[in-house]
Amino acid sequence: MEQQQFPAILMLIGGDLLNLISKQMQMSHEEAARLFYASKLYEFLEDESTKLWHFSVETLFSMLDEELSTGNITFPEEQ
Repeated sequence: MEQQQFPAILMLIGGDLLNLISKQMQMSHEEAARLFYASKLYEFLEDESTKLWHFSVETLFSMLDEELSTGNITFPEEQ
């Protein structure tokens, strides 16, 4: 992926994920943003080499939910 493309993809994924966090956790968009941007998942997602941007928003939400519940993140196997 070209360097210019990744920030755009990250913004799209991040926006969709924030909407899902807000809806599923019944919190404001601002609260969802604070939660997401402070997470380890976001750190991994921000690193293009992890390829987390390949996963669906729903999968990323599940990973965040796991991080919040257990403090750990399980990376799904790609199929």
